[in-house]
Amino acid sequence: MKFSAQLDVSIVAHESEDTVAVLLDLESPSAPASAGERVGTSLQVVLDRSGSMSGAPLDGAIKALVGLVQRLDSRDNFGLVVFDNDAQVVVPAVALTDKSSAIARIQAIQSGGMTDLGVGYLRGLQEIRRVCGPSGGTLLVVSDGHINVGIMDDDQFGDIARKAYGDGIVTSTLGYGLGYDETLLSVIARSGSGNHHFAENPDAAGAAIATEVAGLLAKSIQAASLIISFSPEVEMLRLYNDLPATQIGDGAVMVELGDFYFEEQRKLLMRFKVPAMAGLGLAQIATLELRYVELPGLVEQVVTLPVSVNVVPGDEAAGRVPDPVVHTEVLFQEAQHSKRLASEALERGERETAKKLLDAAAASLETAGLTAPPDLRSDLESEVNAMRWLTADLLTGDVNQASKMTRASYHRQNRKRGRGPDA
Repeated sequence: MKFSAQLDVSIVAHESEDTVAVLLDLESPSAPASAGERVGTSLQVVLDRSGSMSGAPLDGAIKALVGLVQRLDSRDNFGLVVFDNDAQVVVPAVALTDKSSAIARIQAIQSGGMTDLGVGYLRGLQEIRRVCGPSGGTLLVVSDGHINVGIMDDDQFGDIARKAYGDGIVTSTLGYGLGYDETLLSVIARSGSGNHHFAENPDAAGAAIATEVAGLLAKSIQAASLIISFSPEVEMLRLYNDLPATQIGDGAVMVELGDFYFEEQRKLLMRFKVPAMAGLGLAQIATLELRYVELPGLVEQVVTLPVSVNVVPGDEAAGRVPDPVVHTEVLFQEAQHSKRLASEALERGERETAKKLLDAAAASLETAGLTAPPDLRSDLESEVNAMRWLTADLLTGDVNQASKMTRASYHRQNRKRGRGPDA
């Protein structure tokens, strides 16, 4: 696992309080030379079959799940639970040695009544826990609606997903259509260290499920976490990426990174408050400890990286220029924060507020593009174009669609930054 850190400013003024942004680059190992070395996976799908899924939505989901099964093989465990008022095991979680039977069961699914996601999620977790073993697994929730019976509280769902991740089970979510609760599904994906997808129609649902399976089959790292230990009086001001983080003692925070697929690259951005330092020269402000389990051997690895600054006289520090790569990423992530606020505003029906947030973020990125390194400008231009496209018809278009697209884009560009558009 490649692991490096880059600071926006590597020098700080003697006896002056300061802030330092730190950009981490992570890259997982390459794929093995032989495809036969792929580790078997465990995938559990929890599918909403409530009345609102009747017709084309359910038909599209069934088609996508059939395609999913066809991509797996006998090394993989697969299970399917459907839910409406109640949960039903359609395909028991088991090694996929009989694809035709699994496909026949999937094709026989019919729509039902109300939407009790809690009962489906809990039943799905029971199933995958039976078979996943020490290598863990992935549970994918597919839903098109708002919950109207059972567990209703977002935080309670978050707690369930967080506990499952502690047991090695990642939870991803797919919001289908324009009627689902994007805040709830985002909370579940975040707490479960998974991905959140938005699919407006059956074709998009199939593509999203295919993307999730592609990542699962190419998984090379699981249970990655980062422990950030601060030197005395140094504080962590902000973790820009919206990842689960826990205080684990005085001056230490643990960030859950989830699983990585082969050659996956990610960026993680944080900002530290550095106290006034009396001594000159190199000073360590933090220690970064990356922990992960490498597949297929389930070997636990630990990589440690110190973060240091050079304390210099004030006149030397006065002329410093922030690193353009880190500075650009800070502006990029501040724009992502605006994007999330815009999505929340759209959920409340506040179109004008959302438009102002997206316009301001796009303008900020356009300005950043003028001084950004050449290899980062296309990234900024693509993001600006995406924001301009969202705001173009925001005042007259479908507010639910805009909110869901904005939230899914935020997840992709902030939570697992660097994965690429199809990850």
